[in-house]
Amino acid sequence: MPLLRDADLAAAFDHAARSYDALVAANPGYHAHLRRSARRLGLPDGGRDMRVLDLGCGTGASTAALAAQLPGARIIAVDASAGMLQRAARKSWPDNVSFVHAPAERLAEAGVEGPFDAVFAAYLFRNAADPDAVLAAVHDLLTPHGRLAVHDYTLSGSAVHRAVWTAVCGAIVLPAATALGDGKLYRHLWRSVVEFDTADEFAARLRSAGFDRVRVLPLPGWQTGITHTVVARRSIGDVGGAR
Repeated sequence: MPLLRDADLAAAFDHAARSYDALVAANPGYHAHLRRSARRLGLPDGGRDMRVLDLGCGTGASTAALAAQLPGARIIAVDASAGMLQRAARKSWPDNVSFVHAPAERLAEAGVEGPFDAVFAAYLFRNAADPDAVLAAVHDLLTPHGRLAVHDYTLSGSAVHRAVWTAVCGAIVLPAATALGDGKLYRHLWRSVVEFDTADEFAARLRSAGFDRVRVLPLPGWQTGITHTVVARRSIGDVGGAR
């Protein structure tokens, strides 16, 4: 089965939205890890008077992590799946949070414009048909020295960590998702991880896109070596654009 892209992927997430929160809640540490990655943005003073873009917000788990860590920031949360956003919008949010329906590749068309002091992207780039184009857009939306935190399943490159990821997907994730009618999406999830960059390769991709101070930070528990936060800063030398 080929990887899902663009409208097909958004439709699969639309269908999965009804059970998505229940599935991720079964993942030990899922929400705590998102909060840790949000803290790793390192924004001062609770993000007071700053603009933060939550790119690929899904049902709002990453948005909640940002809102908890950055109560003073203006958070704009974006996703390509209308179904996921509908779930997010039903939850209770502070006044500093708003949601926009748009693919990461077409933010300007939806009225999402910079500059942003920080961008947070959880489980996004391996799902993009052209991750370099999305990175370029993120780069241009950031203020000089604006911060980026990418939270994702990015394998370490170790055969052991790849085997653990495949075993967890095969024994737990895929059977549960298939029973709910969403096996196609979660097969995509498994493959998108094993076929995308390792954590170090993704860090190199960020440097090529005009980011500096790139760091790969592990997350604890069973996801050690499987899930990472990759943090970076828009390089001041690339204010005119990084190509």
